[in-house]
Amino acid sequence: MRIGILTGGGDVPGLNPCIKAVVNRATSNGWEVLGIRNGWAGLLNYNLDDPDSSAQWVQPLTRADVRTIDRYGGTHLHTSRTNPARVKQSSMPPFLAGRFPLQGEKQVADATPHVLKVLEHLGIDTLIPIGGDDTLSYAVRMHNEGVRVIAIPKTMDNDVFGTDYCIGFSTAVTRSVEFINALRTPAGSHERIAVIELFGRNSGETALISAYLADADRALISEVPFDVERLARFVVEDRRANPSNYAVVVVSEGASMLGGQVIEYGQEDAYGHRKLGGIGQIVGEALKQLTGIEIVHQQLAYLMRAGAPDSLDRMVATSFGNLAIQQLEKGHDGVMVALQNGVYTTVLVDTCTRGIKRVDVPELYDTEQYRPHITHLLGKPMFLY
Repeated sequence: MRIGILTGGGDVPGLNPCIKAVVNRATSNGWEVLGIRNGWAGLLNYNLDDPDSSAQWVQPLTRADVRTIDRYGGTHLHTSRTNPARVKQSSMPPFLAGRFPLQGEKQVADATPHVLKVLEHLGIDTLIPIGGDDTLSYAVRMHNEGVRVIAIPKTMDNDVFGTDYCIGFSTAVTRSVEFINALRTPAGSHERIAVIELFGRNSGETALISAYLADADRALISEVPFDVERLARFVVEDRRANPSNYAVVVVSEGASMLGGQVIEYGQEDAYGHRKLGGIGQIVGEALKQLTGIEIVHQQLAYLMRAGAPDSLDRMVATSFGNLAIQQLEKGHDGVMVALQNGVYTTVLVDTCTRGIKRVDVPELYDTEQYRPHITHLLGKPMFLY
């Protein structure tokens, strides 16, 4: 058995322990593991007519290669947001120029036939892609093309449909809680309103859970548009009730005001997404204008997924990696490893494309007060989901 493993999309803490677990268990079975570098870009950029120059895109992985990588964050294999089914002319490798027609309004080409030839050339029997719903959507394409696939979900946003937990989420929350509490120092010293913006794209779960654990005064999530004038009244009251005369507002990057739009900028990536971010600054400026109170504004951004994973992410990442190889040992493929109701399981690999995972607003959020509100805890899993 020769396994190809790759990581796609944004890096998160926990990817390296997962890679290590896959390599160690696979090699103990006498199987080979090839690391595909830079996500799906590694397969797209592999030149079949010049394999020597393409060594930069593929590397054998042994126990010795992965011995220490679990001690660090990021991904040993590097990553990208490449989608071989939607390649812009500017992103097409020169050796593939003109081979695939540009299609549709976006003028993108489907280079999947090349990817399939590369997999055949490399002798890869099974692919193990680790990624979020974008990366895994192309894994579904590979599965539909007849490639054996075992998918592993990761994203600090925790929004892959079909699993309660994705690698990277716990560390992102841990980092966020630490920084939210650290920012209480300048906010309190200057008697200001702290507005702290968190990553999360269109899911507010990271902001909601971080605000819940840090006991922030208010939380604005992607799923519920907010009235900034009502928010201003709340934070004035919160600040007045605080002996240190400050208030803390946590904002998900995908949040929007009533009647407003989600703040996006830049060009679309290969999956049709533009960058999010900036709503925290807009909220801060609006609150300053409405209240006359100075603002401490901070985007935590990449700090949320920087550095080594916490213990929970190590546990899940290592277990997901081992579970993926256990599935191959049983002859299974076409699945995604998952956690459901606190139990390790698998679902069909295309499950991630069948729905959208968002905050359960009636169960977890007070839409009037803009606060986490846990309706009931009995029967809820550890992270509330």
